Amino acid sequence: MLIAIDGPAASGKGTLARRLAAHYRLRHLDTGLTFRAVGAELVASGRPLDDERAAITIAETLDLEHLDRERLNAHGVGEAASKVAVMPGFRKAMVARQRAFAREGAGAVLDGRDIGTVVLPDATAKLFVTADAATRAMRRAAEIRSRGGEASDEAILADLARRDRRDAERATAPLKAAEDAHLLDTTGMDIETAFRAAVDIVERARAERD
Repeated sequence: MLIAIDGPAASGKGTLARRLAAHYRLRHLDTGLTFRAVGAELVASGRPLDDERAAITIAETLDLEHLDRERLNAHGVGEAASKVAVMPGFRKAMVARQRAFAREGAGAVLDGRDIGTVVLPDATAKLFVTADAATRAMRRAAEIRSRGGEASDEAILADLARRDRRDAERATAPLKAAEDAHLLDTTGMDIETAFRAAVDIVERARAERD
């Protein structure tokens, strides 16, 4: 079983993906972390972020099972990842790794920006998870503060707007819902309500396939 979850930053897709993976006993991959891991490795080794050959080499040897979420979620790593992700050759190599991960064993849950449209177009169930910008900014600020950091709601809202625009307008694999994706707007939902709604969507998709 393959579950594809897409959506903008701070929509709740990552939390839902992890919950769904645990519920269905499937492996989980946050594809955003794969790009972040490559960006972080390029920075750590002193190589330029547009070194596509080096980025491809890192992608082909990256351990997708053990990505350090806490380290890779740092803001600076995200900026590096956004620059790395636009290289078409590298992106092709990374998508191949993501697909291979998904097809091992009983299946997987993948979340990101282009899972339902590019990485797993034949997924069993596709969800496009979203929420209004103010709600997403509030969630991201709360997450940062929970880790002991300082967060400005206004600055985060502006940053999310920039990321949304960049993700939607990029030439390669822009952020958009697959035609057969189920929209899940989590504005006003707590995680339990959103999770139950996501399970309902997956079960309907499985029933339709059967």
